[in-house]
Formats: sequence, structure tokens, C-alpha cells
Amino acid sequence: MAAAAALVCLCASAAAPSRAADAPKKLLIVTVTKGFHHDSIPTLERVVAQLGMESGAWVPDAARSDEELQAKTAPSALDGYDGVVFASTTGDIPLADRDAFLKWIEAGHGFIGLHSASDTFHGYAPYISMIGGEFDSHGPQVEVNVQVEDRAHPATAGLGKSFKVYDEIYQFKSFSRQLVHPLISLDRHPNEGTPGYFPLAWTKSYGKGRVFYTALGHREDVIEAPWYKEHVRGGILWALGLR
Repeated sequence: MAAAAALVCLCASAAAPSRAADAPKKLLIVTVTKGFHHDSIPTLERVVAQLGMESGAWVPDAARSDEELQAKTAPSALDGYDGVVFASTTGDIPLADRDAFLKWIEAGHGFIGLHSASDTFHGYAPYISMIGGEFDSHGPQVEVNVQVEDRAHPATAGLGKSFKVYDEIYQFKSFSRQLVHPLISLDRHPNEGTPGYFPLAWTKSYGKGRVFYTALGHREDVIEAPWYKEHVRGGILWALGLR
């Protein structure tokens, strides 16, 4: 973790608010939690940072504490970023100004929500509208057969028509299939097996901003899997307007 933190700090200092059009994007990775804390968060942060460094597409910065989050999401500070990742955040995390944060996304920046990003700001309807769905419940971890709805999207290219994964599988409320662009889903309840529609990843527009969300990534072995890294990398590239 110390090496990852050093990597993030070095990368963050390399970028300035004024950047050439072809310079790497600057991405803020938020790992603050106020509800359930996932032990896999450091792995998720490290993977996102490494994907940026390997691709050269973005340089990472991190907000791991309340103080860092408030400082780095102040409106003047947000001007220095191109996008933000909520990496398994939960609860009402202390953004400097959550209304201004959503306006920043709406103005044309990228938002990437990973796993429990949908378990964040439950009482704040504008956030739920922005991300496209709200965590409702999950059962025991289980192997599921995931259906790929868009095989051409950067976040799902290469996944084939379907694939199997063993993970914690979310069910959602405050979700409308018509208001998002579905990427992957289940055609039956993950634990009960009853037929239905159960979304797992999608994209959507939010004003001029781009939103990518995936519910997968609870387990460290899932986060470390090559297919998951490509899923997240493609989603980030799309959200940053690079694909």
C-alpha cells in the first residue's frame, strides 16, 4: 500500500490544472466511507492507479480522508481534475459542496462509480439520479452467468456474449432501464434463480458529463482479474471522453 500511495503522490504532482489537450487526464480516486468499509478498497485504488499509469491515459490522485476529500472537492480544486472515481464509497461522505460537485460533473467531467458507489448518498436524490441507481440489497456471494448487453462498448469489448463470476451481487432500487445505457446484467435473480432483469453495469449522460457504473468488484480476486481490469479501464476511458 505504501508503494501505491507513493505512486499516486508522484503522479498527482506531475499534472497541473492547465494541461495540453493530449496530456494525460487527471483522475481523483475517492475511498472515503461512512457506512460499510470494504477491505478490498486499497486493491481497488491500486488497480485504478496502475491502469492509468500503464495506459498513460490518466494520472491518479487520491482522497482517503475526510480532510483530503473536502480539500480536493472544493470547487476551485475540482477545476484541476477531469474525472472522479468513487471506489467502493459508502454513506454520506463529506464532499466540500455536493451540489457544486454534481454541477461539475454536469459541466462535462467524468464520474466512475465502482461497486458500493451506489451505496452512497442514499438520502440525496440528485446523486442517485446522476449515478442511475441505488443499492437496495444483496444475498450471499454467488457465481452468476453475466449477460453482456453491449459487446462494442469499451467497458465490455472482449467479454463475449456472457461470462461467469463469483462475487457479491447487488440488487437496485431507484433504477430505470430506460434512463441508462445497459452494459451487463443478469436474466434471473442471483440467489433465487427466478427470471427477471437485474442490472450490473451501465453508462449514462449527466448533462455534458459521462457516468460509468459497475456493481462488480467486491472481492479482491475479482478486482485483480484481467477481465475486470479491462472492464474498469474501458469504463474510465469512456467516462473521460477518450473512447
